[in-house]
Amino acid sequence: MQKRSIGQSALNVHPIGLGCMGFSEFYGKPTEEAEAIATIHKAIELGVDHFDTAEMYGMGANEKLLGKALKGTRDKVVIASKFGIGRDRKTGAVTGLDGSKASMRASCEGSLRALGVDSIDLYYQHRMDPNTPIEETMEGLLELVSEGKIRAIGLSECSAQTLRRACAVHPVAAVQSEYSLFSRDIEDEIIPACQELGVSLVAYSPLGRGMLTGQYSREDKGLSASDYRHTQPRFAGDNYADNLALVDVVKAIAVRHDAHPAQIALAWVLAQGEHVLSIPGTTKASNLTSNMKARSVVLDQDDLAQLSILSAKVKGDRYGDMSVVNR
Repeated sequence: MQKRSIGQSALNVHPIGLGCMGFSEFYGKPTEEAEAIATIHKAIELGVDHFDTAEMYGMGANEKLLGKALKGTRDKVVIASKFGIGRDRKTGAVTGLDGSKASMRASCEGSLRALGVDSIDLYYQHRMDPNTPIEETMEGLLELVSEGKIRAIGLSECSAQTLRRACAVHPVAAVQSEYSLFSRDIEDEIIPACQELGVSLVAYSPLGRGMLTGQYSREDKGLSASDYRHTQPRFAGDNYADNLALVDVVKAIAVRHDAHPAQIALAWVLAQGEHVLSIPGTTKASNLTSNMKARSVVLDQDDLAQLSILSAKVKGDRYGDMSVVNR
């Protein structure tokens, strides 16, 4: 599968990248460093050239890990990171959102040091700060571009209105949002705005936080005690069993294609247009290898028709608190 451009920037990547968050936090214990680095190296071997991290993932630990793993490969990869979510250094609790120029600059300098690079290819505002106009944030990001500290600007979980206001200041290269067979709410306004403005959509959690891999059973979620999915509505109570029943449709299509359910879910995301990229996360080389094979899966019209109705039947919101998304 050919590379796809990231918006109107000079960045071009393969459509399946790697979301690196899970190596450091949220999905149980952090992955052992040697294993994580080996998996990232395997990703490069398989053709992955788009790696996504953020300042808040492990409070800098994820960026440091990625920087160490990518040392010596800088000219072969695109590195994306994010700023704007504050956390308490002792407890890890989220302390607020900050899109101010001063906070952004401090975050960018910290990320550059952690990653061990001179420039971040794609730099996102992680969540929109209700107290800082997006125009002001964009002006600060433009200063970082002019100084060569970042190459392209992104917004994560913004509204269509915010995206239009941002693009009135300067082109935004990418919007990152959750997008999968189970999460299609952004199709109403955000994706049309991206297409109108020449902005790429970078889909995170394209595997429904793992549910669309078909690896979970009704009897056992297989989640560690510290896995944040315990708090996710779609993994809670009766929602869990109802949503797993929908995965059976994906499994049946996978059998017909001699593929894995995860490959079908990723193939669906990539089939939504050349403006769509994906960053599935995994901490295991075997899953990474399987995910990359989705590039060769071609879904027919019958497949797409069966898959298109799943999102309307999903039980539970994608977050327990949806107030911090789509601002």
